Order: sequence, then structure tokens, then C-alpha cells
Amino acid sequence: MAQVTRNVRVIPATIHPLSQLPIAMQRRRRVAGYARVSTDSDEQFTSYEAQVDYYTRFIQSKPEWEFVKVYTDEGISGTNTKRREGFKEMISDALAGKIDLIVTKSVSRFARNTVDSLVTIRKLKENGVECFFEKEGIYTFDGKGELLITIMSSLAQEESRSISENITWGQRKRFSDGKVSMPYKHFLGYCKGEDGQPAIVEEEAAVVRLIYRLFLEGKTQAGICKYLEGLGIPSPSGKSKWSKTTVTSILTNEKYKGDALLQKSFTVDFLEKKMKPNEGEVPQYYVERSHPHIIEPDEWDHVQAEFARRKALGNTYSGKSTLSAKLVCEDCGSFYGSKVWHSTDKYRRTIWRCNNKFSNETHCCTPTLDTETVQAQFITAYNRLMRDRRLLVEDCELMRTSLTDFALLDAQIEKAEEEANVVAELVNGLVRENASTAQSQDAYLRKYEALTQRYEAAKSELERLQKERTLRSQQDKAMALFIRTLKKQPEVLDAWDDTVWTVMVEKAIVHRDGTITFVFYNGTEIAVERQAA
Repeated sequence: MAQVTRNVRVIPATIHPLSQLPIAMQRRRRVAGYARVSTDSDEQFTSYEAQVDYYTRFIQSKPEWEFVKVYTDEGISGTNTKRREGFKEMISDALAGKIDLIVTKSVSRFARNTVDSLVTIRKLKENGVECFFEKEGIYTFDGKGELLITIMSSLAQEESRSISENITWGQRKRFSDGKVSMPYKHFLGYCKGEDGQPAIVEEEAAVVRLIYRLFLEGKTQAGICKYLEGLGIPSPSGKSKWSKTTVTSILTNEKYKGDALLQKSFTVDFLEKKMKPNEGEVPQYYVERSHPHIIEPDEWDHVQAEFARRKALGNTYSGKSTLSAKLVCEDCGSFYGSKVWHSTDKYRRTIWRCNNKFSNETHCCTPTLDTETVQAQFITAYNRLMRDRRLLVEDCELMRTSLTDFALLDAQIEKAEEEANVVAELVNGLVRENASTAQSQDAYLRKYEALTQRYEAAKSELERLQKERTLRSQQDKAMALFIRTLKKQPEVLDAWDDTVWTVMVEKAIVHRDGTITFVFYNGTEIAVERQAA
């Protein structure tokens, strides 16, 4: 059979596969430029202006191109695209069909994050929009474009990682050298001094001292906010309204006592710039006396102790009076609360009564008290306490010596740790033996259960001993603070003082006959009888 000659005729493509535009259509490509610099410095601003001017001229010089605009971002990092408004506007316009080609300096100017870069380029490619990276000479519609972009983006991302690690190293070196910096713009009380170190701004420092005094006088954070707003004092950010968070931050920041805890948070993702509180993942540095203090260290410690006390009380603490949550009913152990008698007439007065006086079947028999009576009895108790301050300090120092004698406790902790480690190794050995040797599983499980019970007992004992050591350390710290406070207080108290009450008295127990037993923070108890009217 004769071979048939086939005639093949090529029908040329008429539609561009990516842009979806007719090939024969003679239309100039709509081209936009993208310029970005990563800092706000003057030098970079010059570079930024130069980039805008360059790409405007470059695009307009091509007769086959139609200039759209140059999209820009100033002072924005390229490691992700979340905050780059100019970039996002450009991509939105491109996807809306307003742009055919995007021209930019390099892959690193476009994005230093491989994922962001490739996802964006592919999205543009699907919508018929091409990108041209001038430095690398890459057109994304080129067959080898995506491979080159992947390589270049990865290199740019590694550059960002290297820069981030260098910055982190520099910061940690500053921390280890004890160099302190503050966000002065929103940090009340300090400014950057001529020597580069924190310097006190007295006008602002007075506000900080006021906040600490109000807290020790019994006010809550919300109450302090209202007080400051009433005086027309602006917040650290210059606003007329204060927030509880701001007040809490001021009251708990160790920088106000002249110390500095460095690296409280750290960056967990150099691409996203995500920060998290440092909970032991990286080193911290505590610098004592790093700069001038606004608050006396002992006063700062008193505020932290009061914070802890109020937190333990929960909603019980109201902040209406420094007597709140310190007067205790002898009969039921509940706190006394303030009540208003004759609220609508001239005999109006505030009294204190057990909050649960009538809550139980048997009513509490402890009396109601007025504020003046409690205050007078406290002044008597205080003056009795201070009759021989020297002897009292000596007794407290002896208590500290007893609290800090950890020899026996440390030996017990070491023994418990050794027991836990030995049993843990026995458990591991038993498991390995069972995995490698055939044996009765019932016998294995009995041994395993006995060992795990022994391990849990050792672990429980170790935790108990460690908690006891921590508690004694805390008690010693509290006792040391009490001694320093004791030495600073007047020997004779003539009038009521909210701060003295707050820093000296743990609680005051009200008895049925009106006697009040004042329990001071060193454990001393002084009972004062109710004075005759």
C-alpha cells in the first residue's frame, strides 16, 4: 500500500496563555514600579527618593510600556508583607487588572520572606501579571524564573535571619554589660540624660510618687485612675484618661526603684517579629542600682507585698478604706465591712461590722466599731510595740537566723532528689528489660506499679521540701523588710497614718468585748482593750 503523505498546517496561538490578551492586539503594557527602604533614616530617605525617580524615568523611557505609578513603602521591613500598605495597594490594583508588569530593584526589595515572595508572585502569575527584578534580571513569566526567584528569596531570607541574629546578639551583649535603655517617650518619670543614661524628670517623678502613696493608702488601681483624672494629670501617653493597666505597670516596674530586669521578652520569629514574655527560654539580667531611683526600694517592696495580699484576697478587697480586709471577726473569721447608718439624715455615719454577722443561724457577737475607735486602738498598740525597738529588732534578727539555717533542709532535699533519681533509673531499667526479654507481664506490671508509687512518693516529698525552703526564704525576705521598716518609723505615733497601718499590720482580730488584737508582720500580737466612752 502506498504511503499517504500527511499535510500538517500550524494554526498559531491568538491568546497569550498568561495574560489572556489577544497576541495580535497592539496594546502597550501597563507597568508599575515598587520602591521600598527599610528604615526612616535620612540616608535611606535619599535612597528612597532616588528609587522613585529612577523607576518613573525607567518606565516612561520604554515606548512599549504605559506608566501607571510607582508604589512606595518607607521605613518598613521586608521580612513580611503585613504592614506594607504601598505593597498591598499595588497587589490589589494588579489583581484588579490595572497593571500588567511590576518592576522593582531586586527580590530582596520585593520581600525577604520566601513564602510571601512566592505566594505573591504565583498569585500575580495566575492573574496574568508579570514581575521584573532588575538586579537579578528575572522575568517571572520566564520558564526558569520561579526557580531563580526561589533561590534568590531564600538567600534574602537568610540575610534577614543573619541581620536579626546580629541585632539580638548586640542587645544581649548590652544586657550582659548592664546597659539600661527605656522607652522614654511613654515612660513616666525619666528622660535620656546627657550621658545617655536615664535621668529623673522631677515633675513626672512627683506623679509616680503620688501613685505609690495612693496605693499604700489603700486605693485600687481604678481609684488611682479616677484621682489622677480628677487632678487633670495626663497619662504617660498624654491622654486625659488613665487605664488600670498603666497604673499597674508603674506600680510593678522595678526601674522605679533604680534596678532593671533586662530581656523580659524576646523575639520568637524573626520573620513575623513576634514577641513573647521570657519565661526562662533565654537568659535574663538583673542590674541593681543601674540608675537613679524615684521610689525608695523598701517602699517598692511594700507595694509588691500589698499587691500579693490583695491578689490573695480576690474580690474581698474594695479599696474604700485601708481598714478593708484587715479587720477580722473572732467568732466566724470573716472580714469586717463598712456600713452606713442614717444615710439620709444628719446622724449619718460609717461603722464597721462583721460581713457575716447575720448570715449564720448563730449570729456573731462581735461588736460594731467606728473608724475612730479602730484607729485609736491601733495607735496604742503601735506605741506599745515601739517601746523597746532595739530589743524588737534583735528578736527579728534571731528569727531571720533561724529561717535561713537551711543545713538540715538542704540535706533532706538532696536525699529526696537522690531517691527520685534512683527510682527513675530503676523504672527505666525495668522498661528496657521488658522490651528485650520475654517475661510474665503480670509480674512486670506489679514491679512497675510498685516502682512508680515509690517514685511519686519521692517526688511528692521533694516538692514539699522545696516549697518549705521557698516559703522560708520568702519569710526571711519579709522579715528583713519589716526590720528596715521598723527602723524608719517614728518611736511614737501621735496620729493615724494609712501607710504605717498598711506596712506594719497583717490583720486585726476583733473580740466580743471590743478588744482588738493587732497582728504585726513579724508575728507580734498586741491586744488593746476597748476604751471607755
